Amino acid sequence: MKKTDSRSMVLLAMFCALMLVLQITGIGLIPLPLIKATTMHIPVILCAVLMGPKAGAVLGAVFGLCSIWGNIQTPALLSFAFSPILAFELCGVGGLFASLWTALGCRILLGVVAGWLWMGLKKLNCSDYLALPLVAAVATIFHSLSVMCSIALLFAPQYAEAKEVAVEAVFGMAMGTVATAGVAEAVAAVVLVTAIGKALIAYTAKLKKR
Repeated sequence: MKKTDSRSMVLLAMFCALMLVLQITGIGLIPLPLIKATTMHIPVILCAVLMGPKAGAVLGAVFGLCSIWGNIQTPALLSFAFSPILAFELCGVGGLFASLWTALGCRILLGVVAGWLWMGLKKLNCSDYLALPLVAAVATIFHSLSVMCSIALLFAPQYAEAKEVAVEAVFGMAMGTVATAGVAEAVAAVVLVTAIGKALIAYTAKLKKR
């Protein structure tokens, strides 16, 4: 039991270190004209697959904290939605909590949903080659929808002002972002989670036999 716990802690620490590398190198949050695309959802999904929804939630929280830091350090057009400091300056206390939900809450949910979905698919005896891409695609689209819907609902006036459009157009533009950046992130997740996930599952299975 102690050996299993130690291995789990080491694996989680390795995932956290990977997230920090993605953050420091700038690969994790890629600036776009409106918002920052991300690759940091991929380690969160892999962690949730290998270690379950609780570990996925922990890594999702690390993702959220990296997102907050990144948007404070290098602001983009919609960084107020991911930075409690910028949101507080713009919208007061309500904006602070709304930003924490968007940056942190949605990312924790990503890890939980990915872990639950993996567990559900394995209970249905889905093969890894079917379950891995399904989890990657569904969890990524869920993440994009949760983030963009939160922005559209909680920061609609600020979003409209930043894009110089009517408030009524905000939801449609948010869904447009999901259909473009969100789908691209899902495709990347499907390829990488399937390839890396299968290798990691085989490796961890060997470790458990020792």
